[in-house]
Amino acid sequence: MTVLVSGATSQIGRFLIARLALTGVPVVAISRRPQPPQAGVQWRTGDLKTVLAADLNERWRAIVSFSPMDAWADWLEAQAVAPAPRIIATSSMSVVTKQGSAQSDEQQVVARLQYGEDELARQAARLGMAYTLFRPTLIYGAGVDRSLSPIVARARRLRLFPIPMANGMRQPVHADDIAQAVLAALESDAVDGKVLEIGGGERLDYMQMFRRVHASLGGGALPLYLPLSALRLLAALLPRARGPVSRLQQDLIADNRALVSLLGVHPRAFQPDASTWTPMTPEQARARLGGGAR
Repeated sequence: MTVLVSGATSQIGRFLIARLALTGVPVVAISRRPQPPQAGVQWRTGDLKTVLAADLNERWRAIVSFSPMDAWADWLEAQAVAPAPRIIATSSMSVVTKQGSAQSDEQQVVARLQYGEDELARQAARLGMAYTLFRPTLIYGAGVDRSLSPIVARARRLRLFPIPMANGMRQPVHADDIAQAVLAALESDAVDGKVLEIGGGERLDYMQMFRRVHASLGGGALPLYLPLSALRLLAALLPRARGPVSRLQQDLIADNRALVSLLGVHPRAFQPDASTWTPMTPEQARARLGGGAR
């Protein structure tokens, strides 16, 4: 029976549809833009509502969403019958770590995430669907993230790599490890109705994380160490930097104990190389898996 994947071209989606295809599970994948053919995957082009309206009579083995949760919650609210026995979706640890932000845009992010979590859970329960929500930390691995990969791209152009001298702990998690957690959740009722945090297999401070990213480039960009005083001055001059700078000394980490005990998933340590920052297509993700699961 088919698994529907929303947000299939996201960094997690690229690894998940590769793993589903490799295990022989048929996939219907939603993308806003046309995608090249991929074995085992039926692509549906359009936004979520358009695709679901066209496939309204379909019933799937499960729904996996890397799209905004509120969009799914709103769609489920209009349904009288469950479209699948199970839905698995990703939220973000930002719902916890940005709770105290003084920036209105970040408050809006938290509010949207919290609404999405609460309403998706409510609608799933109303329809009798099992649900599992994952809250990842900083995601990397497919070269399409909006956090570390843009910094790498800029450093390669400018030949200068900024390294903030901050001590807040970070726990970057590889997109493929989240994909593996989703696969495990598809086969387990132990995580029904649960919200699971998922971070990488290693915690390191902010400066150490940036040093590893810089080392992964293999030269070509000089390190530029930025003291906290300079970053705080930047935040005073640039309002949009205030939130990120205010969290440089804050620990943004996850508790993986439930993930490990319930699903047996052990995320990898943070060991990037130059290829980590190169954008990867779903087919390349499948090739990188070497024809089978890691």
